[in-house]
Amino acid sequence: MMKKIMGIDYGDARTGVALSDLLCSIVGSTTVIHSRNMDKTLSEICKIAAQNSVGQIVVGLPKNMDGTEGVRAELCREFADRLRDATGLPVAMWDERRTTVEAHNILSQHNYHGKKRKDTVDAVAASLILEGYLAFIKR
Repeated sequence: MMKKIMGIDYGDARTGVALSDLLCSIVGSTTVIHSRNMDKTLSEICKIAAQNSVGQIVVGLPKNMDGTEGVRAELCREFADRLRDATGLPVAMWDERRTTVEAHNILSQHNYHGKKRKDTVDAVAASLILEGYLAFIKR
C-alpha cells in the first residue's frame, strides 16, 4: 500500500505540517498546529499521521548558516526522537536553512500580511522542507 510522507516545521508556538500525495511526488495538503506544548503537538501529529496513511516523517533541522547546530537544532532533534517513538515511523532530519525566509518571500509575493501571514508561514515552511526532501529521494 502506498504511504504518504509528512514534512514538519517544528516551532515554539506553531508547527507547520505538510503531507505529500500518495505518489510522494508533490505536497498535497498543509496545516498548522497551534500549541506551545510539545506533548500536545506530538499527539496532534500522531492523529494526522494515522488519518492520512503516513509512512515516513521528515523534520526540518534548523542549522546555522555556517552549518553548525545550535539550541533550536537540539530541540528539533529531541522532537524528532519523540515523534519516532510516538508514531513508530521512520523520521528523517532535513536541513531547513532559509526555508522560513523563503516562505516569507513567497507570502509577500502573494500579498499575505499580518495575522494571515503569521498563520500561514509555518505551513509554507513545512511544504518547502517536504519539497526539498521529496526532490532528494527522487534523485
